[in-house]
Amino acid sequence: MAINKNHLFEEIEGIKCGIVEKEVAPDRVAFLKDLLEANGFTVVTAPTPPPKPAPAPKAAEGAPAPPPPPPPAETYTVGVTDYTFNPINAIFGRQLKTRDGHVVTLAYWEQRETVSHDEIPYYEDLA
Repeated sequence: MAINKNHLFEEIEGIKCGIVEKEVAPDRVAFLKDLLEANGFTVVTAPTPPPKPAPAPKAAEGAPAPPPPPPPAETYTVGVTDYTFNPINAIFGRQLKTRDGHVVTLAYWEQRETVSHDEIPYYEDLA
């Protein structure tokens, strides 16, 4: 059971893992796996189980049956074997580094920027 919604853990393929993200696209999995492995974590991924099918609506008599819903996109659950890992704390605690040694920022984590521009924290800028 999680402490709060930001500290999730569960078993992925029989391994107890701290959940990094759920319902992740394959390209995001590659990004997270590369970043987390560069920081010394063992990454475990598993396909997201398909959602439970909703009961089919009953069609009126004589009306054509509605078309079936499109298949869900292929997504994955990403976790690390360190089940105490919390992505929020790791990002804002400046604990993660890129492969070239820069601190991972929120914009970099969310893939809004391709290069991490690690800034001096406000509390260290005393000049």
